[in-house]
Amino acid sequence: MAEHYLLLILLAGAYLLGSIPTGLLLGKLAGIDVRKEGSGNIGATNLYRTVGRKVGVLTLIGDCLKGIIPVLLAKYYALPVNYVAWIGLAAFCGHVFSLFMRFKGGKGVATALGVFLALSPLAVCAALGVFVILMLKWRYVSLGSVMAAAVMPVAIMLMGSDRSLVIVTMIIAVIVIAKHHENIKRLLVGTESRFKA
Repeated sequence: MAEHYLLLILLAGAYLLGSIPTGLLLGKLAGIDVRKEGSGNIGATNLYRTVGRKVGVLTLIGDCLKGIIPVLLAKYYALPVNYVAWIGLAAFCGHVFSLFMRFKGGKGVATALGVFLALSPLAVCAALGVFVILMLKWRYVSLGSVMAAAVMPVAIMLMGSDRSLVIVTMIIAVIVIAKHHENIKRLLVGTESRFKA
């Protein structure tokens, strides 16, 4: 029974932590509302392009930590793998459907990265490999992100992971890809912006 209460607390805490709009807050500290600049997204790539490298990197780290912290807490309390996976999903959903932004939010890539760094770092290596290769060849962050998201469930399954973790990974991958629908349209017609370091 105590374990179930702990699960509920960590689920709520993960969602609330994930809901903190890191990019929006950092953008406002820099004097802009990133929702009205560039792509309008609150993620690291838009912050990098509209505010600068430093703020972009800080956004990436902040969003990533929102995924790492709840999962590590769940692991610290030795919760079952399936519980840990759902807590990671709660953090991810907080970022994508933020309580503080009327259930809108970012595309979830950095927060998903944090979740999986804490859940399955080896699978992350496979997805990051795909991301880096595509980025080096075509310089599209969106393409790398979408393909990395698609690779994650496969990598998780090949590692013989718990069924709950596989399901959570699939949910996250579908949401990340769906959130990139506008980018995918631009990629198909050749109008997507390339990343400039």
